[in-house]
Amino acid sequence: MLSQSQIDTAAADLLRAEAERTQIGLLSLRHPDMTLDDAYAIQAAQTVQKRAQGRRILGWKIGLTSKVMQAALGIETPDSGVLYDDMAFDSGGIVPAGRFIQPRIEAEIAFVMKAPLEGEVTREVVLAATDYVTPALEILDTRILRCDPATGVARKICDTVSDNAANAGIVLGAARHDPQDVDLRWTGAIVTRNGAVEATGLGAAVLNDPVTGIVWLARRMGQYGQRIEAGQVILSGSFIAPIECPAHTAIAADFGPFGHVCIDFE
Repeated sequence: MLSQSQIDTAAADLLRAEAERTQIGLLSLRHPDMTLDDAYAIQAAQTVQKRAQGRRILGWKIGLTSKVMQAALGIETPDSGVLYDDMAFDSGGIVPAGRFIQPRIEAEIAFVMKAPLEGEVTREVVLAATDYVTPALEILDTRILRCDPATGVARKICDTVSDNAANAGIVLGAARHDPQDVDLRWTGAIVTRNGAVEATGLGAAVLNDPVTGIVWLARRMGQYGQRIEAGQVILSGSFIAPIECPAHTAIAADFGPFGHVCIDFE
């Protein structure tokens, strides 16, 4: 268990790395005994600072929902992070050069809520609380090294959670659907990078049903005295592996009848 001083120091280091577009070393090496609770405390300490600077919480993201990504980190649970208002990009827009350190994207289904969710909820409750679902891209970035250069040790779940679950941006499509009218398990996308197909996937890759991620998030947040609020956006988890997005990358996700979303990197 980390002390409050250690939590505050880690949070300050990550905020500085984000501002300066640099990366810090693995927190899991700095604090070998840190727990997932410590990691969420570091994430929460950054939220306090960002809200004090005037940033508004736009919603939440769920990550590490696929078996492949969980196996890569040796875990059996998703993670979550905070979406802030300055992370939103318009579909068809451009990410300015230098905005991120090592941007990647994932394709997801976003839920926009019309009622709050808290604690133990069911699939039916989540669907009833959802205003609409829409195609989305999540922009990932990492303020923590992916791998320690000296030891070759890869980052762990505690590093990712501390770093706001690697979240950096969100792009929503224009289409809006009632989740009751769409089979989200069979909703997916063909994702292209610079016009070439890079990945394909279906919603079923997200815990067998993207709604399951929202159920998990409401329960996890309840454990920390938080809740999902009406009007917030929830990224339910990616159904493709992250795609690297260096400068001059154009990403488009064709969700078929579900819609379309795209973003370019300057």
